[in-house]
Amino acid sequence: MSQQFPRRQFSNGNPLASALVVIVGVIVIALSLALGFLVFLIIGGFMLVMAMIIGMRTWWMTRRFGNGSQGAQTQRADSSGQSRVIEGEFHEVESEDSNERRR
Repeated sequence: MSQQFPRRQFSNGNPLASALVVIVGVIVIALSLALGFLVFLIIGGFMLVMAMIIGMRTWWMTRRFGNGSQGAQTQRADSSGQSRVIEGEFHEVESEDSNERRR
């Protein structure tokens, strides 16, 4: 098996080539880390923006449709003995007898 995969290394004969390999390796690793960190920041920022959008949408929908749940809370308050105020409009309807009296 050792003959099938021979060792692939640079020869130690040239120190300039070894230094160049080390420098290029360090640069490649640094660029990979920087690129990975940049991608991490982009994905994290996107997730943060989406979380804010979903949170604001949920808050808005709860605020908009949450008034229906207040009716259930008032019904619970009524059963506990608290007074309840009903708001509304009314129109006074006059009968024919009252119209005849005015004439």
